[in-house]
Amino acid sequence: MGATWVRIGSYGTGLEADLVQAQLESAGIPVLRQNDQAGVFGPSFQGAVPRAIQLSVPSPELARARELLEEYDDQPASD
Repeated sequence: MGATWVRIGSYGTGLEADLVQAQLESAGIPVLRQNDQAGVFGPSFQGAVPRAIQLSVPSPELARARELLEEYDDQPASD
């Protein structure tokens, strides 16, 4: 039986979801992306989306994903 997917976050823009997804995948954590609908603008649209984009990870990776994103959020902004 496979692992279940657990939501790691919901994001209001394609860009924000892309950044989080890239961070997780660069650490080897698979990501399931849902509600990635930009309407008539197409899949490359990076602005606000009608419904939040939801990212999920396999349940065994949840703690590692949360830790990684917490470290990412704690980094100071560069000038």
